[in-house]
Amino acid sequence: MNWQAVKAIYLFEMARTWRTLMQSIASPVLSTSLYFIVFGSAIGSRMVEIDQVPYGAYIVPGLVMLTLLNESISNASFGIHMPRFTGAIYEILAAPISALETVIAFVGAAATKSVVIGLIILATARLFVDFSVAHPLIMVLFLVLTAVTFSLFGFIIGIWADGFEKLQIIPLMVVTPLTFLGGTFYSINMLPPFWQTLTLFNPVVYLVSGFRWAFYESSDVSLSISLGMILLFLAVCLALVLVIFRTGYKLKN
Repeated sequence: MNWQAVKAIYLFEMARTWRTLMQSIASPVLSTSLYFIVFGSAIGSRMVEIDQVPYGAYIVPGLVMLTLLNESISNASFGIHMPRFTGAIYEILAAPISALETVIAFVGAAATKSVVIGLIILATARLFVDFSVAHPLIMVLFLVLTAVTFSLFGFIIGIWADGFEKLQIIPLMVVTPLTFLGGTFYSINMLPPFWQTLTLFNPVVYLVSGFRWAFYESSDVSLSISLGMILLFLAVCLALVLVIFRTGYKLKN
């Protein structure tokens, strides 16, 4: 394993965060804080409890997951797309660094940034609503697995996209709607039976549900199923990345 090369790419990607501090950290934290102010403090005090959890506290895991998904995809897709855009990707492909090492460096940096943002948002949420974490280790496990999985997904999007506009299509047109309909602001048990069944086809439901269980031991889907689904999605993303490097799809042409 060429750890020196991995470290160089990883540190370069992490350094980009400090060069774009407002966009990388301040913007998502500010946006999510507005959700906490509006839904947590202003409207939440007038809402009924869900699963014996105050509404303001109930939406905290969902909002953290919403930001985590978007930031993981955005960080990873932009990180690999820029070398393709500038032509620097050929230097990486020609360098003595394997596909696995390249993925570890880019995805590791994107996942690290996303986890840090998630933890900052959790700390910020404490300023607006009172919540507790029943199982911190499970919470961190879901945080890391989700960040890695969706960073891999973003890595695939960054290779697939032909331009900067396409980088935003999947997050805006697919991921954000799925997150809003995945139980971020409500329990899917509040839906009519037909919509409950349909919602179970939304993979984000399992992420939000498992993450919420770590906070309140309350979830729409059992913890084992949630964990199984995220591991399945992780395996699918890994397989797609492997195919990309083996075939050279949009990397060697």
